[in-house]
Amino acid sequence: MLPDLENLAAKAQSKKRDFKALAQRMKKLKPQKADEVFRQLHKEAFEHIDCLACANCCKGLGPRLTEADIARLASALKMKTAVFMDTYLRIDEDGDNVFQSMPCPFLPEDNYCVVYASRPRACRAYPHTDQKNIKSILSLCVRNTETCPAVYRIFENLPSQLP
Repeated sequence: MLPDLENLAAKAQSKKRDFKALAQRMKKLKPQKADEVFRQLHKEAFEHIDCLACANCCKGLGPRLTEADIARLASALKMKTAVFMDTYLRIDEDGDNVFQSMPCPFLPEDNYCVVYASRPRACRAYPHTDQKNIKSILSLCVRNTETCPAVYRIFENLPSQLP
C-alpha cells in the first residue's frame, strides 16, 4: 500500500495530543504487556505498509552513525574509513556523525538501499516499534508518527488494545 506521505506529518501533528495521551496510557501497562501490544500492532501495520513504496525515513531522517557503522559501511564500499567519512559524513550540532545531506546518499529512486546488508544500526532498528522495553521510547514513537506511516497506523489502532 502506498501511504499518503504528503499529508502524514500534518495528520500526525493534528493528532499529537491524542498520541501523547495514548503513550501515557501505555506507560501504565506492565512492561511485558506493553511490548506485546506494540509488537502485535507493529506486525499488523507492516502487513499493510510497504517500506519500499515509502522510504520516508531514508528521505528525511538522518541516522546517527556509530564507529562500527562507519567501519562496516566503509568496508562494504571498499573505502578507507577516513575517505568514507570525508565523502559522506559531517558532525552535527550534537557531535554525532550523520550524513552530509538527505535523502540518504545510498537511496536510489527505486528505494532499494544500496548498502542494505551493511546499513547503520539506527536504520536496522527503525521505527523501533518492535523492540523490548517499548515504554522507554514512547516519546520517540510519537515523533516517528510524523515520518513513518506504520507508526502512525500503530497509534491509530492503539486505543482498541488498551484497557
